Parts: sequence; C-alpha cells; structure tokens
Amino acid sequence: MKLLSVILIAICGATLAAEKPAKAKGGLGADAPTGKPYIYKTSAGKERQMEIYFPPNPGAAKSKVPGLILFHGGGWGGGSLGQFREACAYFASRGLVCATSEYQMLSKADSAKLPAGETRKRVCVTDAKSAIRWFKQHASELGIDPQRIITGGGSAGGHISALATMNPGLNDPADPKDIDTRVVAYLWFNPAFATDDDKDPEIDILHHLKADLPPAIAFFGDQDPWKKGWDIAHAKGKSLGTKSIDLQIATNQSHSFFNKGPWQTVTLIAADKFLVKHGLLTGEPTKTMPATGEKLVPTP
Repeated sequence: MKLLSVILIAICGATLAAEKPAKAKGGLGADAPTGKPYIYKTSAGKERQMEIYFPPNPGAAKSKVPGLILFHGGGWGGGSLGQFREACAYFASRGLVCATSEYQMLSKADSAKLPAGETRKRVCVTDAKSAIRWFKQHASELGIDPQRIITGGGSAGGHISALATMNPGLNDPADPKDIDTRVVAYLWFNPAFATDDDKDPEIDILHHLKADLPPAIAFFGDQDPWKKGWDIAHAKGKSLGTKSIDLQIATNQSHSFFNKGPWQTVTLIAADKFLVKHGLLTGEPTKTMPATGEKLVPTP
C-alpha cells in the first residue's frame, strides 16, 4: 500500500492526508478526483474534513485567487463530499481554489433529545461557519484572497451556506473571533429553505435576509417541492430591495436535478458565467453545452 503523506499545519492543527488526488470510490462524484483532505476542526468528538482542489501550477499565480467552498446536501443528516467533487475539480481547473466541506449531522435519535425550539440544523450551521473561517485563516498558504470567498451548496448545503454567512450567531467558541464569515457571492443549487424553519429563528432564512445580499445564482427545477420555500425567501428578499439574485429554472425537473448529467454540465456552465460576470473568473467556460439541448430559463 502506498504510504500517504501527512502534513500537520501547526497553526491550527489542520491535517493534509493525501499528497495526490485519488479517484473517489463509488457513489455520487465517483468519477471525479478527490481533493486534498484537511481537518478543519473537531466537533462532537469527531474530526471534520474538507477536500481542497488547487488550480494547475498554483505557484505560477501572480496574485491570490478567489476561494470557493461548497457544502453538500442530504437533509441535514446525510450526504457526502462526493456531491461537489466534480464542481470543485472543474472550478479549480478554471483558476479557483475550491473546497467541499462536511459538517456535523445529528441522528434522528440525537435530534429528538434537543430542547424545544431548537433543531438539528444548528450544528450544521456552526460547523459551516468554522469551515469558512478556517478557509480564510489559511488563505495565505492555500493561495486564496480571503476578501474574495464564494460559498454555496446543494439543498441542505445551500441552506447551511446561507445561514453560516448571514446569521451573526451560532458561532463555535473555539473559532478565531477576528475572522468573519462574509462572502462575496453564492452558488446555490436548489437550496432547502424550509417553510417551518420559523420555529427556530436561528436557522430561518427569513430572519436573516438583507437588502445588500452579495450576488447569488440559484438553480431550481420547476417541479421541485422545495421551491415553495425558495419562492417565499426570494419574495422576502425582493421586498427588502434585494436585486442581486440570478434565478435559473430547469423545466420539468425536480429536486437535485443538478447532480446528474447533462444538467450538471448546464448548471456548472451557468455558474461559471455568473462568476465571470462578477469578476471572480475570467475567460470562457471550458465545458460544452450538451447536444441534447437542455437549457436553463432565467427568471426575474
């Protein structure tokens, strides 16, 4: 067995567990290479990991590049890093430093023990905030401009990325207090904004939306049952004066349509163009639109 090279970053105890990307084993993202694993914190007695993807010849960059950190979906209780390996590998090839991050997920049994008014989504948000802070804290060695961090995710991961950057609370006391979780843009793949989140204001997007939302692109299938929660949040944002959301609809598609080809390619191209528009990438997408004709419909 080939020995894995382990590098300990003493400044925070982060661990780099693989020297070269390997192929993922089975499941979502099985055809994409794995990124370099880092441990960004320990929560509930377990190490939490993110995988980082670097641009080709990162040492050749004349300046720091934007960083992208994505959070997988899975109903706040499941899912894996495999969901965004393909996206991270692609955007790294386009010049970003990209990470896909896991987070603490409570079992149904543990969730049932929570006090009234609290939900299992809180721990997910807390870990996501830690991941973003770790990403910024290590910007120098990762080659990232900490003032140009992009985040997002799919389904539950989209919700987590939003609350981790909008809610000033739910912080881990162990996190560095001088590093914020602000970002410059969002990539949201059918973010799961639940209509019953109002039972816990800490994780309710409606309690934290502001007019000055950074630019965001959101993808939804028009048959997605989660779109109802999105529509309510989108309307609330508009009522506050938000004009920064680019909503793209996939006709006749349901939840998680973006995970599968050809829609994965279509959404990545749209996300690429969005980042170029906002000065976070340059050039043209290197993926090609499918010959089968799938297209997203822009929606006001």
